[in-house]
Amino acid sequence: MDDLILSPGLYIVATPIGNLGDLTPRAAQILTRADVVAVEDSRVTAGLFRHLGTKGRMLPYHDHNADAVRPGLIARMATEAVALVSDAGTPLISDPGFKLVRDARAAGHVVTTIPGPCAAIAALTLAGLPTDRFFFLGFLPAKQQARAEAIAEVAAIRATLVLYESGPRLSACLAALAEGLGNRETAVAREITKRFEECVTGTLGELAARYADAPPRGEIVVVVAPPGEAPPASIEDGDAALAEALTRLPASKAAGEVAKKLGLDRKALYARAMTLKT
Repeated sequence: MDDLILSPGLYIVATPIGNLGDLTPRAAQILTRADVVAVEDSRVTAGLFRHLGTKGRMLPYHDHNADAVRPGLIARMATEAVALVSDAGTPLISDPGFKLVRDARAAGHVVTTIPGPCAAIAALTLAGLPTDRFFFLGFLPAKQQARAEAIAEVAAIRATLVLYESGPRLSACLAALAEGLGNRETAVAREITKRFEECVTGTLGELAARYADAPPRGEIVVVVAPPGEAPPASIEDGDAALAEALTRLPASKAAGEVAKKLGLDRKALYARAMTLKT
């Protein structure tokens, strides 16, 4: 990268989630040399610029003004370096920045990412739960019914779940997760990278009770273990699946389909299929 001039385009810049020492040298270079920095909250990003010893050229870009501001930013990318930051962490993770990236690409501008801190990933490293597969939920809906429906949608996903939550809503959120998912192992991470960083582990029920009368402060990430092994399919399950499959497939193919779907023995299923056909 040129030491003095940035090429025109969009730069997606990850910023610290707490500890300013986590700002990478490359991110600092981009922020201090960009022609304009699109920010979620100028008051928050101003603190980062004070840390860098400069004021920065900031332009507010958030949920309430994005549609109006975005065309102007896209136009500027033709000749200027435009940086995008969120209040903390990696832009586009649970914020509206993806539309800016989408439109920048559609306009033919170069898009560059400057990776760095992300609260969801940091919490995964603290939780001690499986990380080979995880599903990010962002913030669950605030209303009880909508939240229950969102939880039901992910209950069967065989992956660790990661979501953001606020302190006042944490206990209710954990209780709703326990009701919808069962009493899974969970970690609540807060104040990540800051002086009072903590990661408390336990079951969903235990943690809901812990925080019921003492809501924590700070930014919170909840990490929930994947579901346990599904119970083996029963003979009744096999019969029901076979009966449906036989309405559209010959016995051999129906047995093969059900064997693959339910993990049952194909030869036994074929024999059962021939019985059901008679």
